[in-house]
Amino acid sequence: MYRLAKQIASHRKLIIFIALILLIPSLFGYIKTNINYDILSYLPDSSSTIKAEKILKEDFGSGSLSMLIVEGMEDKDVAKLKEKVSKVDGVNSVLWIDDFMDLSVPKEIIPKDMVNFLYNGDKSTMMVINFEDGSASTKTMNAIDDIRRIAGKQTFLSGMAGIVKDTKDISEQEMPMYVILAGIVTTIILCFALESYITPFIFIGSIALAIIYNFGTNIIFGEISYITKALTAILQLGVTMDYSIFLLHRYDEELELTDDRIDAMSKAIVNTAKSVFGSSITTVAGFLALCAMDLTLGKDIGLVMAKGVIIGVICTITILPAFILTFDKLIHKYKHKSLLPTFEKTSNFIVKNYKKLAILLVIVFIPAFIGNQKAEVYYNLDESLPDNLDSIVATNKLRTDYNMNSTDIILIDKSMSSYEKSNMVKEIEDLDGVNLVLALEKYLGPGVYEDILPSEILDQLISNGYEEIIVNSEYKAASPECSEQLKEMNKIVHKYDKNALIGGEAPLTEDLIQIADTDFKKVSAVSIIAIFLIIAIIFKSISLPVILVLAIETAIFANLGIPYYTGTVEPFIASIVLGTIQLGATVDYAILLTSRFQEELINGYDKFTAMKNSIQSCGRSIVTSALSFFGATIGVGVISKLELIGSLCALMARGAIISMFVIIFFLPAILIIFEKIILKTSKGFLEDKKKQELSTVQD
Repeated sequence: MYRLAKQIASHRKLIIFIALILLIPSLFGYIKTNINYDILSYLPDSSSTIKAEKILKEDFGSGSLSMLIVEGMEDKDVAKLKEKVSKVDGVNSVLWIDDFMDLSVPKEIIPKDMVNFLYNGDKSTMMVINFEDGSASTKTMNAIDDIRRIAGKQTFLSGMAGIVKDTKDISEQEMPMYVILAGIVTTIILCFALESYITPFIFIGSIALAIIYNFGTNIIFGEISYITKALTAILQLGVTMDYSIFLLHRYDEELELTDDRIDAMSKAIVNTAKSVFGSSITTVAGFLALCAMDLTLGKDIGLVMAKGVIIGVICTITILPAFILTFDKLIHKYKHKSLLPTFEKTSNFIVKNYKKLAILLVIVFIPAFIGNQKAEVYYNLDESLPDNLDSIVATNKLRTDYNMNSTDIILIDKSMSSYEKSNMVKEIEDLDGVNLVLALEKYLGPGVYEDILPSEILDQLISNGYEEIIVNSEYKAASPECSEQLKEMNKIVHKYDKNALIGGEAPLTEDLIQIADTDFKKVSAVSIIAIFLIIAIIFKSISLPVILVLAIETAIFANLGIPYYTGTVEPFIASIVLGTIQLGATVDYAILLTSRFQEELINGYDKFTAMKNSIQSCGRSIVTSALSFFGATIGVGVISKLELIGSLCALMARGAIISMFVIIFFLPAILIIFEKIILKTSKGFLEDKKKQELSTVQD
């Protein structure tokens, strides 16, 4: 390892040259990686609603559904507009009143509920647009742009496709700001926390390369979600900053023992690699725990971030040493005193009041746990977007003007008898909240419609043995009323056709709710067990994993419990991934403090003096790391118009500070109290460490 480190330190110019050359394929991979903006597409394929969506796309040519509201326009002009929209690339069909009746026919002759469905009195009318591809496809989003341009200002395009398009536009506008703001805030924090004004820029430069490499290698996945894209850079910056700090501190220590900078850096690389590899394992395990989610968005975030941490470690022991050696003179020329305290008074306070702090931890844990259990989340994607967006304005207009909060599409067996279809439709119409059911059998009678309806209509409503029924609900997706309505609707539909399927945004969201509930428990369990085992192996202890995980979980409960007491409703994804991210990102602080406490006990100090020394030694590193994570995320939490992204970043920023306080103030108290139990339940807690130190000295 030393010989390899020596080669790295001796060939800094070559390493920097290779690092810059690797930017070319990385940028190519970044450009070629597709971005998915539709969270609902991450539902598992086994879901019945996903099966319904696939049938709608493959058999009916309906990848996505949108409603176009037209105000202040005569029917003859609406018909012309419909004709233009129908010709837009990506649009499969457009359904309006003239598909069923000639415009010369008085509206009084047309069934009343169909008129109510397509008209809001004389104020506006609505046409239903079927897109060929899904909501998040490039073809559909280009079609959205074309329709908005053709239709003009007196029209409003609602539906998931419009929401996804607006989400994409905001994300692409804000993404560069996320990275720039995270870099600026983190640099400012590091300038005050570290002892050189040059070092932060070197750190940011090295991590920036690691981030670009991570983005470039995402091409192996084909596509990533927009959430992953938005979070990856700032998470990687915050999580891997520790490793850069470890290397620099070790390099400065080695320089005190030798004037040979190459030798000092070689030893620093060797020792940093050992500590960083061990530390990064827990972080990687935390992110990989997200792969346990049934919602494959977890796998998307988990794999990309785990890969990012590994790339960050590699860059820390290769590119960063080359940068430090290249700019070594500047680093030492612009040195200054760190503004962070020495933690001498803090350590004395903690050790003096360790029993009170332990009691306070228990007191904090109870409301934190209760708040975490009772905090509410939302699942509607439109709630995470600004109200002035075109798609949100249109969605709200659809609700107020047409009383249409959600639209379900039922697929039944075409061969079902007319009698059964009619009875089924009547039962669905009687459900609370259902204000319209559109079914061919209902209007035209058995055995008649196939002879008199145009083939274009039949192709839209009947295909490959399935018949389509549209149900309009006044209940909003993800609401308790909508959930109950869907439950009853499923009972009715499956009573007549066991193989029937129900698709649409509301059923998809209902699946999301059910999956999210189990995913939260699953991911929490997997991440805790994984990190528990890693800590147990590192320290060869049964008690330490319990102590460290409980301390960090208290911080997580406090973070996720605060919204309950402030009356804030967070996006559902936050409750699932935040705990794992906070656990994986901040467990390093706990391991760092515990390892130092172990070393001080080895040196012969009593537990109180050992803890004082540990806090004074690790305090700056923990605070610097936590503030870096805070700086990388807080800016995005403040400026992002995408509440889904903003809420996650705000929670991560707050979580970093909470974890910092828990590790610095509460964990020492617990370690002091349980010191004897730790020694008894940890194999060779002191002896093995002594052997390891002797072995390192001999090497």
